Amino acid sequence: MARIKALNPEEATGKTKELFDTVKSKMGMVPNMMRTLGNSPAVLNGYLGFNAGLSYSSLGGKLGELIALTVANENGCNYCNAAHSFVGGKMGISEQDINDARNGVSADQKVNAALVFAKEILNTKGAVSNESLEKVRAAGYTDAQVLEILAQVSLSIFTNYANILADTAIDFPKLAPISKN
Repeated sequence: MARIKALNPEEATGKTKELFDTVKSKMGMVPNMMRTLGNSPAVLNGYLGFNAGLSYSSLGGKLGELIALTVANENGCNYCNAAHSFVGGKMGISEQDINDARNGVSADQKVNAALVFAKEILNTKGAVSNESLEKVRAAGYTDAQVLEILAQVSLSIFTNYANILADTAIDFPKLAPISKN
């Protein structure tokens, strides 16, 4: 059972209702994560704004989803693993690439460099080594893209922790968690 209640969009009022209406118009539904974040309109609005801002990232949506999967699995967030696997599949990301990203790897060397770097950001709390920074640059990422990888990791940490804290009910096809090696 969820530790923080997911609000019913039909009963929402004020700013939360406005935000839910926006989400529903774009997604056709209001996922449980957003229904939970809606307990604080400021938090939901902040999440939606950060997410919208990343839509301008030069990394592209597919790499953003793969990074989100890597971080979700590292953090043990079953909700985000399920949500990003579902969304990634809808974006045309193969099941193999989704499963690889959940393990923090990719057969594509440039994507792999981003996923390895994302894990290092997460596992070092941002204190990546100079060698890691040079490796991701050598793979073809600009300083702007390094910051975009950091931003995607940061947004993913927030959603992972929010869903773990709230024990958000998964409203996407459930997946078995992948154990960390």
